[in-house]
Amino acid sequence: MESVIRPFRPVDTEAVVALWEACGLVRPWNDPRRDIARKGTVQPELFLVATDREAVVAAGMAGFDGHRGWVNYLAVSPDRQGSGLGRRLMGEFERLLTDLGCPKLNLQVRAGNERVIAFYESLGYADDHTVSLGKRLIRDDLA
Repeated sequence: MESVIRPFRPVDTEAVVALWEACGLVRPWNDPRRDIARKGTVQPELFLVATDREAVVAAGMAGFDGHRGWVNYLAVSPDRQGSGLGRRLMGEFERLLTDLGCPKLNLQVRAGNERVIAFYESLGYADDHTVSLGKRLIRDDLA
C-alpha cells in the first residue's frame, strides 16, 4: 500500500514527535510539541504527514514568508528511508509553495550530515554559499 500524504492533525502530535526523535531531529533547545503548536497558528496547511495504514511514517513543515519558502523537520521513518517517500513529500511541498507564488525554497541541514545533504542534492538543491545565523528569541528549555 502506498503512503498517503495529508495535512497534519493534532492527533498526530505524539507520533510526529516520536518520528522526529527516531530521526535525530530533536534538540534540547527546541521543544517539538511547542514547535507543533506554533506551526498550528501559522500556515498549518503546510504541515504534512505521510501515513501508512494510519501510522505516521513521514512528516515535515513548510512555510512561505512572501520572499522565500522554507522546509523544516522533514523526517522519514528510518525503516522507510530510501523508499522515495521523502522525495514525494518534498515534491508536495514544492507544489504547494509554487501554488503560493514562492520563487525559491530554502532549507537547512546540520553540518556534517552528508547523507541528508546528498538526498537534497539529488532533488536539485545546492549549497547557496551562505552562512546561516540564528538568535533564539524564546527559550524552550527554560519552561
